[in-house]
Amino acid sequence: MTYPMLGSGAPPRRDPSGIFSLGDLSQQTVHRLVDRSAEFYTDPDAHDQPLKRTTVGILFTKTSTRTRTAFTAGTIALGGAPVTFGPHDLQTNTGESLTDTARILGAMLTLLVARTAGPLAELQDISSCGSLPVINAMAEEEHPTQGLCDLAAIRLALGAVDGAHVLYVGEGNNTATALAQGLAHYRGCAVTFLTPPGYGLPAGVLEGAAKRGADNGTSLAEAHSMAELPSRADIVYTTRWQTTGTAKADAAWRETFRPFYVDSGLMARWPDAWFMHDLPAHRGEEVSGEVLDGPRSIAWAQARMKLSSAMAALEWAAAAPDGPVSGAGSAAGGE
Repeated sequence: MTYPMLGSGAPPRRDPSGIFSLGDLSQQTVHRLVDRSAEFYTDPDAHDQPLKRTTVGILFTKTSTRTRTAFTAGTIALGGAPVTFGPHDLQTNTGESLTDTARILGAMLTLLVARTAGPLAELQDISSCGSLPVINAMAEEEHPTQGLCDLAAIRLALGAVDGAHVLYVGEGNNTATALAQGLAHYRGCAVTFLTPPGYGLPAGVLEGAAKRGADNGTSLAEAHSMAELPSRADIVYTTRWQTTGTAKADAAWRETFRPFYVDSGLMARWPDAWFMHDLPAHRGEEVSGEVLDGPRSIAWAQARMKLSSAMAALEWAAAAPDGPVSGAGSAAGGE
């Protein structure tokens, strides 16, 4: 009797390209992904099923409505087959090491989309050990696919990301980090992160993004008082004050955040500014219902862009890092 040559059982070696941070990607790649997101928004069928005969793992150990639905639906739309995992589905819950789990996932999946409870380094370990492209669907440090969605929404609202004046109000969380990393890839932008004292962006993140932005003529700055509002804003952006999966050490944190509330009075300072929110929202906390549901809110179009940006990220991660993207082009118009 003869036996097949099974070898080591390790996954085949391949370039585990993925999306971990927008700061790690080249300017060309970020622009390409944002443009492709905008194109998918206006024409969801602008592809030839690039994920056909691929299997995409969708691992979410934290709650998600928009991101998980977007990546699952996006995988199907692009011709792939999603395999979904919840917080209690993998054998890591019974003691299997993350390294061993990664080797199995890498042997069976084409790529993995993951939102875990841990730091970004966990996703990088999965990618490395499994030789598996991984898309960060939100880690502690950054939410890069939200950043792609936001940049594409700004592109459609203003006609271009270059030259945008953006005011971000609220906690310097992983969404704010992605926004900083992403906008630094564009030219002539002015970005103010208005954050409560003690709740700003990580110093290293803001410093690095600001340095990269300066090379493009883009300024990124942080302020901690409502008296430091910029004179111009094309976009006013906020997020909910309690980021998914986090807690604040200060029991009185809500009082610290209360002045950083987006209402019609604040929006009146910039009559032509659009309002953005990554959702879910808490009306009456970080934003008033009048603003969120008002005529200048593009938060719901922004939420729809989650699917478009997921499709762009999936298409890119499944292809060769520098390979062509079929049907790529520019989109016009907005909502």
